[in-house]
Amino acid sequence: MKVRLTEAQKKRVLNAHDVYSVMQQILLRQHKIRRAQEHFWVVGLKADNTILFVELISIGAQNYAHVSPPDVFRMGIYKLAVRMILVHNHPSGNLKPSANDRDITDRLLKVGKMINIEVIDHLIITESGFTSFKDKGIMEDLRKSGLYEIQSRESDQMREMQLRYERKNAKHEGKLDVARKMKEKGFDIDTIKELTGLYVRDIKGA
Repeated sequence: MKVRLTEAQKKRVLNAHDVYSVMQQILLRQHKIRRAQEHFWVVGLKADNTILFVELISIGAQNYAHVSPPDVFRMGIYKLAVRMILVHNHPSGNLKPSANDRDITDRLLKVGKMINIEVIDHLIITESGFTSFKDKGIMEDLRKSGLYEIQSRESDQMREMQLRYERKNAKHEGKLDVARKMKEKGFDIDTIKELTGLYVRDIKGA
């Protein structure tokens, strides 16, 4: 589920505190009862580390939220994110990473490397604080662990998803190129829309 962001929240993040300042606001928007459940989000970044999107991947129990690589990376592939930050809350208030937190981070690091979306951090957050895996040196340890191997079925599934979105993006870019040429030749927007199937906002921006 895509999280709606204000323009102020679509900012360039320089460190974990910048990410937390946005994610704390998103957590506090949740109803108090919902905040008693674990939420798992992904934050997609552009090349300059500007926030591209925040997506809620899963809402689980008080101490667990199930996530899978295809769900985590789907929006990143579609939006052409360069980097990604993982975020989940601990309703208990305990900011210490669990063995499961490390395991899922290790797994997603390896998948991200395979599809060229770098997972640069994982934040555990509460209503009043956070822990950054990067700041604690955990991300670097996991990169060097060599303990996690991506299963071939999972690998094939991620590559297929990436290829599908790349084809879709290429098709869209082709339509935009046609729209640009039609605008140069004086075609009106309604005609371009009818012939290309593009939205008016895309045609105006072409």
